[in-house]
Amino acid sequence: MKIPTGPRSRRPLTAPRRGTKLARFLLFFLVAGVTTAALSDAVSAADSAIVVMYHRFGEQKFPATNITLEQFEAHIDILKSGRYTVLPLPEIAAKLRKGEALPDRTVGISIDDAYRSTFTEAWPRLKKAGLPFTLFVSTDHVDRKLTDMMTWDQIRTLVKGGVTIGHHTASHLHMANQNDARNQRDIEQASARFQKELGFVPELFAYPYGEASLATIRLIKKAGFTVAFGQHSGAMDRTADFFYLPRFAMNETYGTADRFKTAANALALPITDMTPEDPKIGAINPPAIGFTVAAPIKNLKRLACYASHAGRAAVTLLGTQRVEVRIDKPFPTGRSRLNCTLPDADGRWRWFGRQFYVLRK
Repeated sequence: MKIPTGPRSRRPLTAPRRGTKLARFLLFFLVAGVTTAALSDAVSAADSAIVVMYHRFGEQKFPATNITLEQFEAHIDILKSGRYTVLPLPEIAAKLRKGEALPDRTVGISIDDAYRSTFTEAWPRLKKAGLPFTLFVSTDHVDRKLTDMMTWDQIRTLVKGGVTIGHHTASHLHMANQNDARNQRDIEQASARFQKELGFVPELFAYPYGEASLATIRLIKKAGFTVAFGQHSGAMDRTADFFYLPRFAMNETYGTADRFKTAANALALPITDMTPEDPKIGAINPPAIGFTVAAPIKNLKRLACYASHAGRAAVTLLGTQRVEVRIDKPFPTGRSRLNCTLPDADGRWRWFGRQFYVLRK
């Protein structure tokens, strides 16, 4: 039986696993014996993009996840000022993967959880401004028919209006705290609901709370998603992990016009060889953190890194491109973030972020 599909970002339940062109690109250079300098030159040619993330709009009872309407309208005005190009998330990811040029200051817009204010407040404003966005939906929240959540009819209206729908699990669970079987059931349950209500299963995924581990990342790849997003700040380019991409979270505290401009103007810090590879912290806490900057970056000695639980970290530059970060305080239970920033030209910042997770007992 042919499974119906819709106009954007969708696949059947049995979609095959997709490989990444980035992996083949790096393998080619490795096998061919191309020098690190040549690889750096190639990587540095890739353009940067950033993605912003929202949850609620004008719901001031929830300041940690809410953006005021005044703040949101200011963000839209900034994006419409002529300096920025807002593109759909699938297009941004596809162009970065292929190494195709993006306009300078490319921005993607994402909204998580399908709160009703997305439909009543954000959608009319974004539609009027002609700005595309992606809505990541947790299906259980919609199925419960809670008064502050969107309905399936409203989500279908967004789909008809060209909005990209993303997968956000069924129950919005802490995936890094669960085993593969539990996560797999939750994903399959949500996928079945998407298929029934919308006629397709989204290809884009966002980890609830931004929490991920190597195990969950492997599971998302195996499930056939094309890209996946976290909730750690940062810009991305072709060296990014396409199954744990960064997003700048916006709320009342971190949603000022100045902060939005800083995020929208951020440039990627292209890195490879990240350690630890697993975002979930194991027995060694704090771990030794390090990465290699994959392109010639000026003034790398000015790189500064900050841990959300411990403040400024010690940064050591080994040679010209290897960065070691040392934090003297163990990561607490749950999620923590590391942000590394470097001043660049024209008042812009190169920005790399990473979220870590310590198992909840």
